[in-house]
Amino acid sequence: MKRFYLFLLLLTSGYLLPPASAQSVRWHEIHPGIWKGTVGKPDAYDLLKAADTEPSSTLKKLKKADFPLNNEDISVEVKNGKTYLRFPLERNEQLYGFGLNFQTIHQRGRIMQLHADHYGKSDNGRTHAPVPFYVSSLGYGVFVNSAKYIDVYAGSSVRKDSRNAPEVQDRNTDKNWQAHPYSDAVEMLVPAEGIELYVFAGPKPVNAIERFNLLSGGGCLPPRWGLGFTQRVNRLYNEEQVKAEAKAFSDKGYPLDFIGLEPGWQSKSYPCTFEWDQIRFPNPEKFVKEMDAVGVKINLWTNPYVSPDASIYSKIKPYTASNTVWNGIVPDLSMPEARKILFGQFEKEHVKIGVSGYKIDEVDGFDTYLWPDVATFPSGHTAEQLRQTYGLLVQKYSYDMFRKNNSRTYGLVRGSNAGGSSFPYVIYNDNYSHEDFITALINSGYSGVLWTPEVRASKTSEEWLRRFQTVCFSPMAMINAWASSTQPWTFPDVAEQVKDMAQLRMRMMPYWYSTFAKYHYEGTPPFRGMNLEEGFGMEINKEKTPTNLEENPYEEATAKEVKNQYMAGEYLLVAPLFTGQTSRKVILPKGKWYDFYTGKFAGEGEVITVTPGLSKIPVFVKDGGIIPMMPALLHAPKANEKVDLEIRYYGKKQAAVSSLYDDDGETFAYENNRYTWRELKVESRNGVLRGTISAPEKDKPNTIGRVTWHFMTN
Repeated sequence: MKRFYLFLLLLTSGYLLPPASAQSVRWHEIHPGIWKGTVGKPDAYDLLKAADTEPSSTLKKLKKADFPLNNEDISVEVKNGKTYLRFPLERNEQLYGFGLNFQTIHQRGRIMQLHADHYGKSDNGRTHAPVPFYVSSLGYGVFVNSAKYIDVYAGSSVRKDSRNAPEVQDRNTDKNWQAHPYSDAVEMLVPAEGIELYVFAGPKPVNAIERFNLLSGGGCLPPRWGLGFTQRVNRLYNEEQVKAEAKAFSDKGYPLDFIGLEPGWQSKSYPCTFEWDQIRFPNPEKFVKEMDAVGVKINLWTNPYVSPDASIYSKIKPYTASNTVWNGIVPDLSMPEARKILFGQFEKEHVKIGVSGYKIDEVDGFDTYLWPDVATFPSGHTAEQLRQTYGLLVQKYSYDMFRKNNSRTYGLVRGSNAGGSSFPYVIYNDNYSHEDFITALINSGYSGVLWTPEVRASKTSEEWLRRFQTVCFSPMAMINAWASSTQPWTFPDVAEQVKDMAQLRMRMMPYWYSTFAKYHYEGTPPFRGMNLEEGFGMEINKEKTPTNLEENPYEEATAKEVKNQYMAGEYLLVAPLFTGQTSRKVILPKGKWYDFYTGKFAGEGEVITVTPGLSKIPVFVKDGGIIPMMPALLHAPKANEKVDLEIRYYGKKQAAVSSLYDDDGETFAYENNRYTWRELKVESRNGVLRGTISAPEKDKPNTIGRVTWHFMTN
């Protein structure tokens, strides 16, 4: 009887039920391990509708999973035209994601408004990709499918009816008093009369992210040449200067796959005409073909704001916003009429003559530049909704243009959002903090986007080389010399080391290509934070250094934000050094790890100190790591061109298996099953390690020539 009265007391006090005005969410499992819930009347236009992608067929192959949260702990309330969300948090739970952040990895306790904008040197939610998706260290993910600005309180506030209320403390007497008491929920406010929600199962955090990416079609699969090296030339270079730049790369032995032309290729920019400048580029088609003949693709900078001098101005004007950007009219790209005019111009003047892709600038924000929230658009979508999705729209419809022409592309964009993982674009910005670059690279893996830490200029040769090392272990290896006119050999005293790094990037192309194929087919982020690596933070060992034996608990190290090392592909741990550093600590996850360059044992589940010298970026390979490599070519292999492989094996595991992806490297034939996965296997025979590669499939692509194995660990 006492238990009954206790239950009745809890029931009537609201501790077992959500608030009376809250609505329960009815979840429907739309794919294995992915649940969709709808409450109220969601906006007709949202992020997934803007991206307009098909879920990956891989989702059908995934195993079913249990709903990872207690639905009774999820509260959704629609009130006064707004939707209030509340998701539970456990005490031992950390949060990752909420978009492309540049200074923070751990998001629990933070307050932000997810708002498409340039990065203003504060992780307040205003960023190039304000993705409303977060993943928990407990192995689940949550996505709020809204194209509105979303206020997020990620475990930062305490409700009076909290089921896990923090202990009340007296600051006068309690030494443990905290200004920020424990919070047991993620709360969000969406300015809409309803919402569409998604929950993703794990069981591991990386599995939840994979499902999130696969819902949007999987990750992008760049052409092989996109993973080579790119140079963006001075903004006013002419045709002859561009040709001379490409020739200098070749003469000096530096790899180069595509050159980016900055604003001066257009007759006018800010706002843009999208038309070639006839003085600097008198015969664009001939120029593009000549560059392609020497193995160098052409990428064009642009923004989408139409100059009054553009030939399409009058035609597109009825489908543009009320406000301008740099006096250029803003196409409403949510309307088919606007898209047909703008991208029809792009296709005719650029793609049809062989242009390989775009750098699409200024679609992220900065309020004093972009349209204000009072602007109106002819589609009826609000300025806020277009602000949140404009980066998605320019990616989606430029990508469709290349698909139509059966030519893969790889480019740059300033803004993106949820739903855009399958678009072959890498985000960049005007910030130039090397440290922030790495934090953003880590956070990109939590948010379904790609980010590149470009090289522009440097004060010293040391800084130049350190930055260069980083870009060679990122989604796009790029120098952006639009203003500086820098070149890889700008600092002669490190020119050979820079060349070595660029050549290493090319040698690793088979590894990078397979890594991106796994991103496409499996949803696994190609570059990601250490918290997604199995075995990270599971053991406590002493730090081992040649001269310093002070104790540094591994557990304490991994409890802090790890912003200066990351995973690249399945096997590699990258730990860059920044200007002024000669040594650094590296946290090695559980298991044996080996030096990438020498194959020597580096450590096992511990914190080590490394002093690599200036010429190397520290890279470590997990035990059983299989790294396929090719010769250091000056350009990526052309479609169906065969290359020899050197396959490196690290560690002493007696058996290991990996896979190597292959297709023609340039077209969309892979969508019609014109691709293969070749099995790479290492096994012990009579105590000796042997490596094998599976035979090519009949009537499938085969770009692999002679194969040799190199066992790196003695």
